Amino acid sequence: MPIAEPSLTIGIEEEYFLVDLDSRDLAENPPEALLQCCHDRLADQVSPEFMRSQIEVGTRPHNTIQEAIAELAEMRAAIGEVAREFNLAPIAASSHPFGNYRQQLPTNRQRYEELAVDLGTPVRRLQICGCHVHAGIEDEDLRIDLMNQVSYFLPHLLALSTSSPFWEGEDTGMNSYRLCVFDALPRTGLPEIYESYGEYQRLVAQMVSAGCIEDATKIWWDIRPSDRYPTLEMRVTDVCTDLRDCAAIAAMYQALLSMLYRLRMSNQRWRLYPRLMLQENRWRAMRYGVNGELIDLGLGKAISMMELVDEMIELVHEDTERLGTVNEIQHLKTIIKNGTSSDRQRRIYELAIGNGKSKDNAFRDVVDHLVNETTRQPS
Repeated sequence: MPIAEPSLTIGIEEEYFLVDLDSRDLAENPPEALLQCCHDRLADQVSPEFMRSQIEVGTRPHNTIQEAIAELAEMRAAIGEVAREFNLAPIAASSHPFGNYRQQLPTNRQRYEELAVDLGTPVRRLQICGCHVHAGIEDEDLRIDLMNQVSYFLPHLLALSTSSPFWEGEDTGMNSYRLCVFDALPRTGLPEIYESYGEYQRLVAQMVSAGCIEDATKIWWDIRPSDRYPTLEMRVTDVCTDLRDCAAIAAMYQALLSMLYRLRMSNQRWRLYPRLMLQENRWRAMRYGVNGELIDLGLGKAISMMELVDEMIELVHEDTERLGTVNEIQHLKTIIKNGTSSDRQRRIYELAIGNGKSKDNAFRDVVDHLVNETTRQPS
């Protein structure tokens, strides 16, 4: 029986920190009225996150990247407007430059309370924010097949998204320190290869039966079949401060899935490589972002991100033409040229230190930059 072409509808979830506009520190205990005002504006598309200093938004499913990003821009603007009424502001960054996780308060919800008890200190360190992109793939076995193949490109997408260079007032030397924190939890990282959706379901059933998890939402891989929607959920990326970066990465994820389905329809497929090699590229992306090299596993040698992005754009050219995302994909070259949010944050910090500012004031400059860029409307 032929497999129906996936819709590749797009939905995007983003997590933000809330910062105090006076101190620029994390808002440890925002008033409950703030979340209520956000609900009044955005209904069930906004929700609290694990820490009270965080807030999450999610778009509806959209047929085009442009529609999804337009809605995301509206939600960022709405959160920003409401937050300012309380002298707060959202920042789209995967770590706060100097916030202390020990001072953060968990959200008063049963799910989060159970996580804190079950996972201990690692979950209490989750002072991090991410971005999840859902792509509509209605056939369950196709969802698993494309997950197996597109995992090759997850380090590339991560490198293009990095926004977490600082942790508790120190430069970590990483471009995505977020994953260093997240990887302390169980059931994270790259998924194994699965032959079918049935095999994946049997794994989930075994874990539920053994008392490890209540359901598949407790599996936090870099990419996973959504337990709520008929989608393949890409979770590896940092949250992008610049919404144009988010649009480019979401467009590339959609185009890669389209390309892999197109190959399948021609009785071709992307080669599956050892997980160890994918993990090596994942680490390189975390460490260096767009400034380093990833291993081209077909050639067996390290290639610059600039070359890899050019190759990816060419690889999906037919698909971006059909999907109408040529302009969004071309922005990936701008990310390579100008750097990611992590690179911009470091430049601002180093400029402030070079101008004689104290470390504390330099970090305040970084937060001001993040506040301004988060709610800037894409041109």
